[in-house]
Amino acid sequence: MENKLLDRWNDKQTAYGTFTQLKSTVAVENIACAPFDFVIIDGEHQEIGTDTMTAAIAAAEAAGMAPMVRIGEISRRSVLHPLDAGAAGLIIPAVKTAEEVRTLVAYAKFAPLGDRGYLPTRDCRWGTRPGFAPTAYMEEANRRTILMPQCETRECLEHIEEIAAIDGVDGIFVGPMDLSIALGIPLQLDAPELRRAIDRIVAACRASGKMTMTFAGDAETAHRYVEQGFDSVAVGADTFLLIHAYQALYDQLKR
Repeated sequence: MENKLLDRWNDKQTAYGTFTQLKSTVAVENIACAPFDFVIIDGEHQEIGTDTMTAAIAAAEAAGMAPMVRIGEISRRSVLHPLDAGAAGLIIPAVKTAEEVRTLVAYAKFAPLGDRGYLPTRDCRWGTRPGFAPTAYMEEANRRTILMPQCETRECLEHIEEIAAIDGVDGIFVGPMDLSIALGIPLQLDAPELRRAIDRIVAACRASGKMTMTFAGDAETAHRYVEQGFDSVAVGADTFLLIHAYQALYDQLKR
């Protein structure tokens, strides 16, 4: 199972990616021209059918990026479908409690970590990989598939040390915008309180040997987050970059 994001982390190299919201395999292939290490297929703020999601995952794989999927809810179906489709990992928003995270581990990881159901699906090449027994596949899937709860609520922050230490959690994604709102300092991304909160999250992950990821709106902000200790940063989203590119082009035309 290829996972460029995990390989970057194991090699102690910063990984960069971006969000895709266009529901387009062409968009995913164009993102890979950068070339980014990973792409996050965003299913939190919009509905993405299994067929569209699977096609986007396949496009990312073929282009050499790790396909991450941000799901919209904590349910067995929401977890199982992207993993069976071959997602390199999941990002789960709005997590609040350690119990929720343990439920996620149960859905996402095979025994003995969890109780994910086994069926030869796309992620294991329908069970046809030569010399690769189902038990070996399940062991590799547990090791190579990234489960990343998103810390963006006050409740999650209050329990971050416990959550980061849970066996089966591979990392924490920090949602700085929603976390700032939860802390009562909406979109004040330079506020000392938010900085302290992020430092606490990074420290909790370091103590448990887990990776860290966050979102940045631009390259300058991404560099600051790397300096703050993040292993990986998702920079921008294709929808906004498309808007900005066309706005810049139009401004040039009107000069």
